[in-house]
Amino acid sequence: MHASQSSPATPALPSQYLTFLLGGEAYALGILSIKEIIEYTHMTEVPLMPACIRGVINLRGAVVPVMDLQVRFGQATSAVSKRTCIVIVELPGSEGPHTMGVVVDAVSEVLEIAPQDIEPPPAFGTHIRTDFISGIGKVRGRFVILLDVQRVLDLDELQTLSESLAATENG
Repeated sequence: MHASQSSPATPALPSQYLTFLLGGEAYALGILSIKEIIEYTHMTEVPLMPACIRGVINLRGAVVPVMDLQVRFGQATSAVSKRTCIVIVELPGSEGPHTMGVVVDAVSEVLEIAPQDIEPPPAFGTHIRTDFISGIGKVRGRFVILLDVQRVLDLDELQTLSESLAATENG
């Protein structure tokens, strides 16, 4: 028998990902950061927010900002259909966990993707910033873009965008 030669940075067990469609492309988020999936609902727009923030929703008494991932990726605002939903994500923060929603065209399924089936992010050739990608998963002969939820939903970067928007509007 040979001893396993996995590096400490590579988990030995497959990871689970929620896959979804956005602009015809398959993406995935690690399941551990996902709290729930809700039906698309009316949002309250908030002035001076970055364009990628569609608004806020009331989720059982909590105000939750909702991001349009297509706009965050530098594309047109996503169209709303019967299958459009909001994936509620919880992220750790310096002041405790924070919750955010992301609009997706349709949720597909939860997949287990083994570490050996995940390639590193490409240096170029994607429709989104490469720092948003944690890897490319190979599943049943197709590719799924694995998103780095911390980078995509980076509150500090969004705050900077919001402040620069406010400065532009005020001066």
